[in-house]
Amino acid sequence: QHLKEMSHAFAYSKTRDQDLAYMLAAESHIGTQNCTNLMEPYIFKRNREGVHIIDIGKTWEKLMTAARIIAAIKNPKDVLVVSGRDFAQRAILKFGTCTGANYMGGKWVPGSLTN
Repeated sequence: QHLKEMSHAFAYSKTRDQDLAYMLAAESHIGTQNCTNLMEPYIFKRNREGVHIIDIGKTWEKLMTAARIIAAIKNPKDVLVVSGRDFAQRAILKFGTCTGANYMGGKWVPGSLTN
């Protein structure tokens, strides 16, 4: 019930069910066996193999919040999308290309932002 109430706070709530179906189809709810204290509120349950299943309802809400924040930035070059994970390289490249944002993939080099 809480998720339904919360989803009405977002202008994008008309696509929520479809977005959740896409997230399930992409298996974005499959987590890892590791879980920190900061991750616990976003864990739905743990399967028999010990893999944590992520709560996609909460994930969707955080994505919508992030989308609103990014959309409010006037200059897309002020946005930097970063991922050190190999499986996210294509996603950050596509996001950066489509939005005009800066992106940095691969190993994070210390001093990349400060030097």
